[in-house]
Amino acid sequence: MRRSNVSRFAGFLALAGLATGLGLGLTSASAFAQASGAVAPGTSPSPEVIAPIDWAMGLQAAAGPVKDAIHDFNQLVLWIITAITIFVGVLLLYVMWRFRASKNPVPSRTSHHTLLEVAWTVVPVLILIVIAIPSFRLIYYQDRAVDADMTINVTGRQWYWHYAYPDAGNLAFDSYPVATADLQPGQLRNLDVDNPLVIPVGKNIRVLTTGQDVIHSFFVPSLGVQKYTIPGRTLETWFRADRAGTFYGQCNQICGQNHWFMPIVVKAVPQAEYDAWLEQARQRFAADQGAPAPVVAQSGVTQPGGVTTVAELSR
Repeated sequence: MRRSNVSRFAGFLALAGLATGLGLGLTSASAFAQASGAVAPGTSPSPEVIAPIDWAMGLQAAAGPVKDAIHDFNQLVLWIITAITIFVGVLLLYVMWRFRASKNPVPSRTSHHTLLEVAWTVVPVLILIVIAIPSFRLIYYQDRAVDADMTINVTGRQWYWHYAYPDAGNLAFDSYPVATADLQPGQLRNLDVDNPLVIPVGKNIRVLTTGQDVIHSFFVPSLGVQKYTIPGRTLETWFRADRAGTFYGQCNQICGQNHWFMPIVVKAVPQAEYDAWLEQARQRFAADQGAPAPVVAQSGVTQPGGVTTVAELSR
């Protein structure tokens, strides 16, 4: 390869990589700034259901600003890796055609080229910086609620969730999966629960997580929230639902044999409906305090020693 061709190629590589990376970085930063906005005043968001879909591709639809920011960052990385893949593919095809043996019977003896080596070191560093800046911003954005409107304590237990509302007189209740035999029309198998986590629309919800026994994971994709529940530690995150709806999640930490029976349902409702639910919940769960939940064992599944495996929990 001639040194003049190498120099031109190195310059093109540096300029193309820098322009692509910085341009996409600015686009993502602008979209990230817009993600913190709520539903426009005077609008009336319609309820919706966001749950896993068979053969779906890409991320779940966003129901709040945190997931909007995650979508933007995902798009940034997707465009960067697409540009890199196309560039490398085209370069390989060009090299295979331009420097084939029939065209170059005497191969080049060039072993080093300073500008080229600097370019393929500096350009990846610049691309990583472009990725790192919005990545760090997203991590800090997800970390804590700056102005939280309410707090919810989430405790992971084997194998169900315990929710507490310290701002509502320490209202607390357990959330168990609905057994397959008890499913009602419209309910989703292995995803619906008896007591969903109810929140008001448009409010910043501070979430404090901890674990009672082993490590679980509080994960609701459409709200952009995922936090481990670790015994002996309290971790913080937040989310906001900008429209009414029902949003499904599930523990995605392998926390034991029944970890798949830890679905999460977050129901976002208008403030008036939330206030009405809160009054009913105070009365309902006050009467249930201390009542153990019945355990339904799956028949026919026995561990060595004659111990039956618990496969479904219902309340």
